[in-house]
Amino acid sequence: MAEELPQHPDFLWDNPDPKKTYDAIVVGGGGHGLATAYYLAKNHGMTNIALLEKGWLAGGNMARNTTIIRSNYLWNESAAIYEHAMKLWEGLTEELEYEMFFSQRGVLNLAHTLGDVRESVRRVEANKLNGVDAEWLTPEQVKEVCPILNISDNVRYPVMGATYQPRAGIAKHDWVAWGYARKCNELGVDIIQNCEVTKVLSDGGRAIGVETTRGRILAPKIALAAAGHTTTLTDQLGVRLPTQSHPLQALVSELFEPVHPTVVMSNHVHMYVSQAHKGELVMGAGIDQYNGYAQRGSFHVVSEQIAASIELFPVFSRAHLLRTWGGIVDVTLDASPIMSLCDVEGVYINCGWGTGGFKATPACGWAFASTVANDRPHELNEPFSLERFTTGHLIDEHGAAAVAH
Repeated sequence: MAEELPQHPDFLWDNPDPKKTYDAIVVGGGGHGLATAYYLAKNHGMTNIALLEKGWLAGGNMARNTTIIRSNYLWNESAAIYEHAMKLWEGLTEELEYEMFFSQRGVLNLAHTLGDVRESVRRVEANKLNGVDAEWLTPEQVKEVCPILNISDNVRYPVMGATYQPRAGIAKHDWVAWGYARKCNELGVDIIQNCEVTKVLSDGGRAIGVETTRGRILAPKIALAAAGHTTTLTDQLGVRLPTQSHPLQALVSELFEPVHPTVVMSNHVHMYVSQAHKGELVMGAGIDQYNGYAQRGSFHVVSEQIAASIELFPVFSRAHLLRTWGGIVDVTLDASPIMSLCDVEGVYINCGWGTGGFKATPACGWAFASTVANDRPHELNEPFSLERFTTGHLIDEHGAAAVAH
């Protein structure tokens, strides 16, 4: 068991050193920003780094996700980066020397229609070809994995089978962030909270630093990893990104003894659910269709999610709702992320992850750090560059999240 998280440890600063020039600035103190800073220091020897967070460390989307980790994506490009993430997850507790409760309890993706079945079987075979563990289960086999699931035919959404990835699971999101933060500190990264970046500074088409609410900070490399807010900075540079920001909702129940042994996802009914280590049921839904930055969305989305959940899990009708919330997700037109250089030299973009951000955290940091350090894409993120939107080489992962985008 790891020690309790400190409220405000010595290595978190609220004011930057005005006399210091950094080799790189990472904007965003969530999972992706922390992982990027860590791998910049560990893999590339870049320790003179400032990581800037406008609020408190890991208080944005990192604190508002549903903690699911898996790699069963359809396309080769997606499978490569998410499977690399899975392999890093499997050794991350030991590497960071910090408990993050990574639990490989498996993930079921339910099929409710013949179309679902065909798409799911296709995905399983594609996963196997890419070396990703995947199985197709009959309804009876699904029931063996998750006994509380209702597989009756007399329901609106009958379970016709499911894909299953045994190595998938969940982790405790805030502990993941603190694990990376502690290692960043050990390697010499300056972590500065309450420091909002208001503008990326450039001169002659090259980055020179950032303006913040705490003053100007200088560096020739700026890595943007601020979920939902990257476009507010890139627009000022004249770099238009093909993303839209939407509220993505989730909820938790009161605490229960263990009743739900795995993770169950259903794209057809826009619902996914697991049981956290403390005992609450953690449920996620689809995104609100309107654009916005609200951290609470439309109630009908949550209402429909709960109705579907109770049909699939009748025992949940006894549960009481504890709280709901919304994260802010960037969604691209092909539902795949952007990890790219841009027209302004020294500015690097990481956004557009939709619902895939948390599970990709280690691999995103690994590949994005390589891109920043070497000023060229890593092979894992090269397919996710901005150029694909002009060349047409899209990576269409709609439906891969098991909540329709």
